[in-house]
Amino acid sequence: MGEYILEDPIVKVTNVSLKYGNQTILENIDLNIEKGEFLGLVGPNGSGKSTLIKTLLGLMTPNQGDIELFNKPLNKFRQWERIGFVSQKASSINTGFPATVYEVVSMGLYSKVGLLRFLNRKHKRKIDETLESVGMLEYKNRNIGELSGGQQQRVFVARALVSEPDILILDEPTVGVDTSSVQQFYQLLTKLNQEKLITLLLVTHDVGVMTSYVSNVACLNKTLHFHGTSKDFQESDLSSLYGHDVQVITHDHEHGGRH
Repeated sequence: MGEYILEDPIVKVTNVSLKYGNQTILENIDLNIEKGEFLGLVGPNGSGKSTLIKTLLGLMTPNQGDIELFNKPLNKFRQWERIGFVSQKASSINTGFPATVYEVVSMGLYSKVGLLRFLNRKHKRKIDETLESVGMLEYKNRNIGELSGGQQQRVFVARALVSEPDILILDEPTVGVDTSSVQQFYQLLTKLNQEKLITLLLVTHDVGVMTSYVSNVACLNKTLHFHGTSKDFQESDLSSLYGHDVQVITHDHEHGGRH
């Protein structure tokens, strides 16, 4: 390993505020996401988590403040293939949706290949490698609608990963996923972060996940109430954020239980 050189943040949010009419949704947000980080964004319902994600993706415009992606102001950023996105898909897939796992993942290459272009051997090998990395290669010819919620989300992660993004943003990815699959899904994300060195931003309401899998936590409820390490988050007082006492439950990695 060579000498580590400190790089600029992948995402830099500076003093961002956003309003709907007279209602303030985000207020004075300062947040950096560093290369290789696994950041958990947590907060109660209506705290502005999805609004912040939409703002980062250029879908909403803040009333004040600045956002930079890969050192580019958001309004000048064009390299969207560098950002992968996984939304709350598992609970909304029609079981009759006529697409195989392979076809769903191939959609992630459209930005590079073109919508009507044929995939070459290199592209097909990349799809297989990506499916293998999320443990879904053996299902590649199965219809997406035949899979469990947890399996479907692995496929959607593969679709986001196949274009080799630098950061993967996941917005409540375990909605609709059965409980037994949730822990496996988070273990997959940890593996991608640690072995593939993919930067991750995970939006979730599951406070327990924060302490078990992510490296850093950002706690949002209109303003940023906490931003620091997972360990420090475990020791913080969340009652002011949620309006009631919150007990952080960590997930036991080895035994599949909780403690």
